Amino acid sequence: MKRRSSLTLSAFLLLGGCGFTPLYGKMDTKTDISAELAQVYVANIPGRYGQELRLALQKNLAGAGPENPQHYMLRVNSGANSEAIDIHQDNTAGRIRVSGSAHWQLFTVEQSPQLITQGDATTLDGYSGSFEQYFAQTLNDETTKGRVADTLAQSLTQQLAVWFRSHNMPSNAAPVDMPRYINTDRMPSDNGSATDRVGVDGFPASATGRLSQGTTSN
Repeated sequence: MKRRSSLTLSAFLLLGGCGFTPLYGKMDTKTDISAELAQVYVANIPGRYGQELRLALQKNLAGAGPENPQHYMLRVNSGANSEAIDIHQDNTAGRIRVSGSAHWQLFTVEQSPQLITQGDATTLDGYSGSFEQYFAQTLNDETTKGRVADTLAQSLTQQLAVWFRSHNMPSNAAPVDMPRYINTDRMPSDNGSATDRVGVDGFPASATGRLSQGTTSN
């Protein structure tokens, strides 16, 4: 048992020699990532979902210390969209999928704020439908969007920590040109048959019964 503990300790010591350092630790005597994160003020994000995201960000950025951000301001535009999948014969859905996205911008705190860096984050969650129990359905929806907010807050905090450590802009995913399909429920126009794009899963909305339900922070 003692030998196993010694080997484990030796492995962690070797990581330092390989250049491994904690993301939220100190880079040198002048840079403390956790201290930099604690100096980020999160601007107001409207709506219930937006407030959940803001509270999660404040908790992650401040850590265990007191909240007194003065150097940076973080602006976040986020949304959570619900899609009904697993459609039954009675036109109810067995599963509700919630996709969350956020675009963030970090500014300096001064008379003329300057944009320092920006990035994007996405996540996916869901819950089983219970349409015969309205209050349970509402609770499931609110709980899931709370998890989406927590996950996005963690992603944003990690991206900010990476920027404070390396000052490299987060890479943006290349836009994907999704294929289109003919929508037979719409009248053709002078340009031909009406078409719609498929969803991120590759299926048309008419096949999955997607609901147009969105929660945004605008």
